[in-house]
Formats: sequence, C-alpha cells, structure tokens
Amino acid sequence: MSTDPFRHVDAAVFDAVRAHARTGDERRADAEARALLGFLAEPGDGVLGRAVAAAGARAVAGLVAGGAPASALAEVLGRDGETATLQSAVQALGRWRPRLDDEAFARSLVQAARVGARLLVPGDPEWPWRIDDLGAAAPVSLWVRGRPEALAEGQATISLVGARAATGYGQHVTAEASAGLVDRGFAIVSGGAYGIDGTAHRAALASDGTTVAFLAGGIDRYYPSGHEALLSRIAETGAVYSEVACGTAPSKWRFLMRNRLIAAAGDATVVLEAGLRSGSLNTATHATELGRPLGAVPGPVTSPASAGCHRLFRERDAICVVDAAQMAELASGLGAAIGGASPSGGRVSTSAPVEPSHDGLRVLDALSTRAARGVDDLARRSGMSPGHVMSTLAELEVEGHARRDTGGLWTRRIRRR
Repeated sequence: MSTDPFRHVDAAVFDAVRAHARTGDERRADAEARALLGFLAEPGDGVLGRAVAAAGARAVAGLVAGGAPASALAEVLGRDGETATLQSAVQALGRWRPRLDDEAFARSLVQAARVGARLLVPGDPEWPWRIDDLGAAAPVSLWVRGRPEALAEGQATISLVGARAATGYGQHVTAEASAGLVDRGFAIVSGGAYGIDGTAHRAALASDGTTVAFLAGGIDRYYPSGHEALLSRIAETGAVYSEVACGTAPSKWRFLMRNRLIAAAGDATVVLEAGLRSGSLNTATHATELGRPLGAVPGPVTSPASAGCHRLFRERDAICVVDAAQMAELASGLGAAIGGASPSGGRVSTSAPVEPSHDGLRVLDALSTRAARGVDDLARRSGMSPGHVMSTLAELEVEGHARRDTGGLWTRRIRRR
C-alpha cells in the first residue's frame, strides 16, 4: 500500500460520488480521508471516532496509510483527556492496516459511482445530524442512494422495527401505524428487512411518504435480495444508507452495528412485534442508551411473536403505544401524555403538556428546530442573561419543549400530534 491511497482513484470517479457536495480543496481532502477510513474500519470503531475527533480525518488517514508508529496514534488518542494506552493504538492499527489496498479501495469507489451512490460526510447539508449523538461511535461517512437530503434537518422521523417472522397481526398494526405517521409528517426509518421492516416501508410508500432504510452491507448490492425492488422504490423517493464501502458483505456484527444508526436516526423508536431473540431488541437497547423515547406495541400474552415487546415493558420501561397518534406523541416528546413510564424509568404525569412561561416563550423564540445553539447565543437572541436562559432551558427540557445534545447545544423540539 502506498502512502497515497488515492493513487489508483480516477478524480472523475470521486467527483461523481461527491457531486452534490460543496467544492473546495479542504472539503475534498477531508471527504477523501473519510472515504478511506470508512473502507478500513468496521462500523462503530470508537478508537477511530476518537482519533478523528482529536486530529481530523486527514491526519488520521495519513497516520494509518503512512506507516506511522503506534505511539503517534496513542498521542492523538490522548488529546481528548481520556486514557489512551499504546496497546489500544497497536490493536487499532492491527485492525486497519491489513485492509490497506489501493486497488480494492479504488474498485469500491468505481462501484459506488456505477450505481449512483453518493458519499456524505459530517458538515454536508444533507448529513443526517441525529446520528452525531452516537459520539465516537458515529460513522465517519455514509453512502447513500436516493435523495441525500432525506434525513436533513427539519424532517420529523420515527424508527419502526420488529421481527422478520412477523404475524398477520404485526403486519396489520405496522401498516396502519406507518401510514398514519406519514399523514402526520413523519419520515419512516427502518432496516429494509423482511417482516415488520418491509411492511413499514411499503405502507409509507403507499401513502406517498418518505421512508429510508439503513443496510448492513454495501449499497451497491441490496440485501436481502428479495427486497431489491422494494429498496429501489425507497431510493426513488427517500434514501438507502450504509456506512460500509461498496462491495462489503453484510454480517451478523454489521447488522447489530447497523441497528444503532436506525435508533439514532429516529426521534423515537417503536418495536411493533418481536420475539425474545429478535434483533429489533438490539435496536431498542441502542435507543435507550441514546436517550431516545422507546415504545412497543403489546400483543396477545400467548403469542411468542410479541414476547420481546412485553419484555421491553418490563426491562426497558418502554411506553405502550397502540396507534399512529400515540407513536407521534412519543416521537414529539409527549410520551407522558400516553400514560405510564418515561424512557428513563420513572413514573410521569398523564396531564397535558405544560405551556411555557413568559420567559420560556422568549427562549423558545430564540431556539431553532434546525440549528443547535449555545446558551450565550440564546441569551443574545432573547435579551436575557445567560444564567436566566440556562434555568429557563432546564424548565423547557422538563416540559418537553427543548432538548440538549451531547455537546451542550440546544434545539427546539418539533411537536406533532
């Protein structure tokens, strides 16, 4: 492998997969580096995420491809204040460097261009911003077929997941819910699999709504093959995403890591039908770890196909939802109105949402549903002191009007019924 991994890449090919993006040498170099890192690392590699956050994608790609010693990577990892051992750096380079292959990397880009896939990187207007909540485990880049802007800011989303071996009951509830959520302005997020996923996608398409699918393998070959026509239809009006390079085969590990993207991409996650061993329970776990509202649909107590949903009520404090209206309330931060346990496990009031105070309205006017803003910016926009803004934001968060991201920035919640 040369120190220039783009030696075999036709510039026109890379321009094709970045045709939607803003131009500029710095942006291009960053995207090139992220494409390479996404080719080398498995999904959810937290060491890679920490290194990129500390030094930037270009520096990390140069370190890996240029043969720098593990001590150089360890130094980069130590910049975030967390413990970084030489052993962890050695292990990381041991994972990434065996995959350094100029020609294989070039082939993956050619294949992406052939199928019309686009490369998205953080900072692009079309980047699905919710997945940044994954922190160091967030993708360094994403491949997309369809409309790159399908999950851009301002679009309310909900993740609908469930078992592949769905019953008629599960499929009926899913179809009704998906169509009803589309009518309420939600984009439907799922995994493109057989059963509940496929039903959710089809119902959204039948209602002329937007639906997106996250795949566990490269998007040059749709998987499962029996859903090739469905995934092609999804790409016509929505989008199909993957964080792995074209040519990558789906695997059990990649399915499990794919599930974190489904959970992160939705304002809430709802499990509609699931057995005790369903992979959708893994998606539910990711949702609760991210602090996303989690809902589940009850089924007959005698049905093994709903045993996983009932387990979520017991062990994950999932909120019971039975129709599109309740799911929309859950995704809008109004889960308390449904009556029961909050996603954090406590009991909550079933009364109507509290209207903001006079000061709350001033801060709400300064908040945006699209752009995350800091306390100082909000103080300037509202004409209030930073301390007063901070205390008011705490009230708005409790009342479900505002939310804070992992970086301490604030956005206004989209409230839908």
